[in-house]
Amino acid sequence: MSKQIQVSGLDAYYGAHKAIEDVSMTIEPRSITAFIGPSGCGKSTFLRTLNRMHEVIPGARVEGKVLLDGDDLYGASVEPVSVRRMIGMVFQRPNPFPTMSIYDNVAAGLRLNGRLPKSQLDGIVEESLKGANLWNEVKDRLTKPGAGLSGGQQQRLCIARAIAVKPQVLLMDEPCSALDPISTLAIEDLMAKLKDEFTIVIVTHNMQQAARVSDRTAFFNLAGQGQPGKVVEMDETSRMFTNPSQKATEDYITGRFG
Repeated sequence: MSKQIQVSGLDAYYGAHKAIEDVSMTIEPRSITAFIGPSGCGKSTFLRTLNRMHEVIPGARVEGKVLLDGDDLYGASVEPVSVRRMIGMVFQRPNPFPTMSIYDNVAAGLRLNGRLPKSQLDGIVEESLKGANLWNEVKDRLTKPGAGLSGGQQQRLCIARAIAVKPQVLLMDEPCSALDPISTLAIEDLMAKLKDEFTIVIVTHNMQQAARVSDRTAFFNLAGQGQPGKVVEMDETSRMFTNPSQKATEDYITGRFG
């Protein structure tokens, strides 16, 4: 069951440097939300605050609230590992575990959560690879290394690994930037299918991609050099790309800067 995320008054720091300031937004369940904006304006930093990956970096910290269906993800009794189980992540570059087989890549997270009978594990691996639209391409070579797949297949393998543990939210940090156009299209088609089951949040530099795949878009920008990133506006994607309410958004989308 995918869930709603509510963020209020969120600041993120790297040591003394404030990277993003006062971000508030609602991310709707079973939808795709895209973050766009120039490099260095805090999109990926903000994405990582949503599953507590930001604080893995020494000296990094977060202030403000992130609620998943009303539950505070930064509550005193909340384990970051349990948050990352509920909110999966797919990174910019495909990162299958290089020494593991295709099967073991998908099963890795499941095995961390405890022992499962092989028949159950087989079923989840197959279901996840089908969910990532990869099963037909790899079903006869599940014991071969995941690193032997093409870039686009590796990225779909990483998506299969992420959805195998049944998260409620899937974060994607520029998942297509290292891929060719055909692989990019495959990932975009996959996102459209997965949003029936998951809340999806994607960071993308590709404006056409944001326009194609997302239901809502947030535009991040910097107030000035050395200033923290902020959300300039957030709206339904169709409105953002045809009639944004802020001039800065229009300038970015039309390529006047960024």
